[in-house]
Amino acid sequence: MSGREYVLFGGDTTCLEIRTADDEIVVVDAGSGIRRLGNRLMDEGRSRLTMLFTHSHWDHILGFPFFKPIYSPSTHIDLFGCPMGQGNVELLLSKTMAAPYFPVPYSALKARIEYKGVCGERLSVGRLRVTSIPLSHPNLGLGYRFEEDGRSFVFLTDNEPAHPHPGGRSAEEYAAFSRGADVLMHDAEYTEADYALTRGWGHSLYTDALDLALRADVGSFFLFHHNQNRSDAALKEMVADCRRLADAAGRPEMGVAAAAQDLEIEL
Repeated sequence: MSGREYVLFGGDTTCLEIRTADDEIVVVDAGSGIRRLGNRLMDEGRSRLTMLFTHSHWDHILGFPFFKPIYSPSTHIDLFGCPMGQGNVELLLSKTMAAPYFPVPYSALKARIEYKGVCGERLSVGRLRVTSIPLSHPNLGLGYRFEEDGRSFVFLTDNEPAHPHPGGRSAEEYAAFSRGADVLMHDAEYTEADYALTRGWGHSLYTDALDLALRADVGSFFLFHHNQNRSDAALKEMVADCRRLADAAGRPEMGVAAAAQDLEIEL
């Protein structure tokens, strides 16, 4: 999203950076936001990182060819995806650079990229523990829980618990997966009016996402994956409504906000 009505919440498609207590770098998804991240990592001289993917829809992979570290021979990337859910991750990424869609071929990459699978398995990056859960989304996908030193962050984008997509899980299972997290960032793309037309598209009613956060007893809930037509003013209204509903549910202490480009959360 761009334009005057999208200044607060508009911007790039999905790319998250997680820095651990030991200063390890984990990148989640390669939407258009990964371009600016790559520029910063190059400026910082960082050459070792871990990449995870939630799924392979365009808005989560289209930035990969513009990620400068992949053209540097000093870069080493441990790249994780779920072959059963997404197909071969290396093949999928290489297609983003295939002619006639991109002028530089995948074979031109100079980074050392090690492709590894993660399908319901636990993995560790230093002291950071990562667990995954299948998303309820067309063509599947993975949500993640990150835990380190007693702190936890759950990321469930492109998830529709109210509609059972093949391979997905129930709302109760997502609540259990998120239980007690310090931060839950969950897909909250639709209003009731939207959902009348988009049920089954793989995204959540914002009130369903809030309900999941309340049942999971999380510390803070962030609305994520904003609809491209949702203005700043409309998103503020959604956040205010979530705040009212959380207060009415007896959770006035739970943080509620909408995720925004360049948002930083310290745990």
